[in-house]
Amino acid sequence: MGEITIVSTPYDDVFRTLLNDCRELVIPVINELFWTKYSGNEKIVFSQDVHFLNRQDGNEDKEITDTSFTILGDETKKYHLECESSLPDGRMTIRLFEYDAQIALDEGEVINETLTVTFPNTAVLYLRTYMKTPDKMRYVVKTPGGTVEYDVPIMKIQGYSLEYIFSKGLLLLIPFYIFSHEKNFKVYNSNEQKLAELKVEYQDILNRLDKLEQEGIIGAFDKRTIIELSGDVIKEIAQKYENVQKGIGGMMSGALLETEARTILNRGKDEAKKETALRMLKDGELPIDKIAKYSGLDIAEIKLLAGLQTV
Repeated sequence: MGEITIVSTPYDDVFRTLLNDCRELVIPVINELFWTKYSGNEKIVFSQDVHFLNRQDGNEDKEITDTSFTILGDETKKYHLECESSLPDGRMTIRLFEYDAQIALDEGEVINETLTVTFPNTAVLYLRTYMKTPDKMRYVVKTPGGTVEYDVPIMKIQGYSLEYIFSKGLLLLIPFYIFSHEKNFKVYNSNEQKLAELKVEYQDILNRLDKLEQEGIIGAFDKRTIIELSGDVIKEIAQKYENVQKGIGGMMSGALLETEARTILNRGKDEAKKETALRMLKDGELPIDKIAKYSGLDIAEIKLLAGLQTV
């Protein structure tokens, strides 16, 4: 076996973490890319994200995809998303097709010497946009049985405003939104007023995330993950710009600490509610519905505490 190499970048890692830890965030992105109408209640099943690709020189590369998964809805469909920050040069298209072919082979089946493989619906998120960045990629596969061709959609982060991101629920894009401002880092770093304007924009992001959490549209974990990974991307992309790091990165760190403190506080409140309910149960003077009302817990929680219902 030849040498094994691993292909991954810090941005890939952030993208993979978002997809795996906040799975419900991927559905709006799929709807945006493929014009699907998933409700968000579908089940997402992730495939292995490591594939071994055999090279002509005898080496075997260990490639990490970003990532492949199946959505179980009215019909079952496989998807493959990639995150890319480099200049388009053709190699990305080749590498993407290699991934897709390996994904198809990994899950292919042979019946009566007939091999059936299903290629995933594939798309790419481009973090940086250049003059050479196309609006789509295209596969053209010429086989003895005929030619198969189809498009691979491209999502360009610079093409999405905050209004559109939040209106469409494309929260998966928020950690990478800073790429829309990358070309102005030098200005932000030397101009306090311009940096202040950027900070206002990021405060708006934090406020919107708070509102979504309060409305129950996203959970505390998802919000925390978005904020934490936004900070990770800012730390990586703005390494040479100290004021941007401190200004925007500092906001993310502060918001993260505030979120953690609020979680601890809420946990304390929940414990206090349980203690109150337990005292009422011990007194034995109030029915369960009244204990629920006075303690602030659900009736089901009171029943659990009373030992009337098992988990």
